[in-house]
Amino acid sequence: MRTQVGGMGLVYRFGDVSLDVDRQELRRGADLVSVEPRVLDLLQFLISNRERVVSKDDLIANVWQGRVVSESTLTSRITAMRRAIGDSGHDQRFVRTISRKGLRFVGEVRQQRSAAEEDVRTPVRAEETTSKTGPLQNSSTERLAPTFPDKPSIAVLPFTNMSGDPDQEFFGDGLAEDVLTELSKFRWLFVTSRNSSFTFKGKTVDAKQASRELGVRYVLEGSVRRAGMRVRVTGQLIDASTDSQIWAEHYDRDLADIFAVQDEITRAVAAAIGPAIVDVERQRAVRKPPENLGAWEAYQRGFWHVSKHDADENEAARRLFQRAIELDPGFAAAYSGVALTYCMGAATFYSIDYAEGRRLGEQFARKAIALDENDADAHARLARALSISGDAEGAHQEAEYALSINVNCADAFAVKGAALIFSGRREEGREAIRQFLVISPRDPTRPSPLAQTAGSHYFDRNYEIAAEAARQVIRQYPKNPQAHRWLAASLGQLGRREEAKAALDTLQSIAPFFLEQFLARRIAILRADDYEHVLEGLRKAGCPT
Repeated sequence: MRTQVGGMGLVYRFGDVSLDVDRQELRRGADLVSVEPRVLDLLQFLISNRERVVSKDDLIANVWQGRVVSESTLTSRITAMRRAIGDSGHDQRFVRTISRKGLRFVGEVRQQRSAAEEDVRTPVRAEETTSKTGPLQNSSTERLAPTFPDKPSIAVLPFTNMSGDPDQEFFGDGLAEDVLTELSKFRWLFVTSRNSSFTFKGKTVDAKQASRELGVRYVLEGSVRRAGMRVRVTGQLIDASTDSQIWAEHYDRDLADIFAVQDEITRAVAAAIGPAIVDVERQRAVRKPPENLGAWEAYQRGFWHVSKHDADENEAARRLFQRAIELDPGFAAAYSGVALTYCMGAATFYSIDYAEGRRLGEQFARKAIALDENDADAHARLARALSISGDAEGAHQEAEYALSINVNCADAFAVKGAALIFSGRREEGREAIRQFLVISPRDPTRPSPLAQTAGSHYFDRNYEIAAEAARQVIRQYPKNPQAHRWLAASLGQLGRREEAKAALDTLQSIAPFFLEQFLARRIAILRADDYEHVLEGLRKAGCPT
């Protein structure tokens, strides 16, 4: 839905906020604010109907086009809109709640045409024609220098039809639209609207120009070539700030079912682009002086510490996530990052009390969901907390819910895999972990699912396979205590006492309290029979249990 409000290129300005209707972009000052399209629709509808109170039924009929919408969904979108424009339910500077009637936009609004920046109420004064990025240009082909939002931003340009057949335009356009929609499910990524990116359709434009005109750091461009019943789709992702290509791939498919092919390629492209952008953003944050980090950068630097997979690094990550919260109390992802560190501290490193880590993990995950109920990663972190509390079924369901929000949520596959493995559905669990590794092969939490795969083979009594899987984890992550435990238990079951004892000694040296706490009590996620099975292997390895 895009509410028609009276012409192309209309810009609403109120306070330090501007909403460009044509480009579907929201700014506070010179900064681009990332919000989902539905929140922009909601804001636009309220502004264009500011002369009256808008009821809940009006919003559902016009913004959601009459679809069934829960009260919590409506409330969360209103909260997200207020947060985006610097308002709140308490202050109500711009949007006022009228008890039992609805909402009304009460801010002082000026309207402009974006192409000429012409104010329809009063002429634009000279001092109003400048911004933090420099003077506005009179020519419609000259735009402001890009001001990137705090978090990564991307435009998906129309895919070029290389077939020479105009009838094939629909396939390239549909693919670009579907990729754009799929990318918008990544809550940390600002995605420009189709209306903005498709202004370049049929034009020769390079990534830097698109970046400059759309105000985004990353640009995805691609092409489609069809020959008979075969199609080749090529895509490349450009970091316009450095004019460097950070990802490129091509996909060859048979067109037996064109929509199935389109869906498959869409998922593959979105799954590859997300991690590629995160890698670049994380390296950018690591290179930046710690004292200059913004909320998003502190969050990314936190995950750089998580990737070290060490108890002390996990604590460092938590401090950075908490700093991100201090810088932006409404940053949902930072709360779920804190939740992750508590869960890992309790279940992976045994560096904090298990019950306390589980409790705090759930608390911070639920806080993230309260801030953004459509954040798939936050739901995956809640699933992780439920898993370590022994609620495997609840964890599985919450992970599935995260995947219903974003099919490319890697952490949801990891938690789903663990829940299935520890509930006895081990082959299904291994398959979920394989999907996790495909989606995010360099994921910072990668060692734990890999170690759980080794554990799944141990439970199947395939001790040779379990030992080799554990060794593979240790080669890459020598401080992972779970892998050393599975290696020692597997070697114990194989009767290789000397090697098993060496694995136990290494475990004791890298994580002194890990084995002690594991032996002291059965963790909730482990079924009683499986726990006894592990203890048996450790006894055979020479561990007094």
